[in-house]
Amino acid sequence: MQLKDFNTVGADEAAALVRACADVERWVDEIVAGRPYASVADVVAAARTAADPWTDAEIDAALARHPRIGDRARGAGTDAALSRTEQAQVADADAEVRARIAEGNRAYEERFGHVFLIRAAGRSAEEILAQLQQRLRNTSEQERANAAANLREIAALRLEGLLS
Repeated sequence: MQLKDFNTVGADEAAALVRACADVERWVDEIVAGRPYASVADVVAAARTAADPWTDAEIDAALARHPRIGDRARGAGTDAALSRTEQAQVADADAEVRARIAEGNRAYEERFGHVFLIRAAGRSAEEILAQLQQRLRNTSEQERANAAANLREIAALRLEGLLS
């Protein structure tokens, strides 16, 4: 969708586009209510501001829509399609790396109670695995902050991509 269209479509259609970036109702509402925007950069800046900070409940809501790293996102929705594209490097990795990521995902979820989340776009499977292994050594508080930061980064990049 072009920015001019985003600025003029109905609120429900604009909200659906933003929700594909992060399913956080307050955040979606703030971005949609801020229309019209002069530039894509202005929308992204508003998105970053509205997302910092997200509450624990908002982080949980956004995490719930993210598949595990290495799992193929199901569904025909925009958010699933974005996840599949973002994680393409992992899907194409060799079997050993994929197995180690799957093992790390299980350990991470057991330790922290939610999926391991990282901005996968632009990262190799090996880079993601290294980050996963490093982050398993973090405290719960550090990992909550990491998850929130990565959610904000993913949401902003997705929104920028959808409007560019």
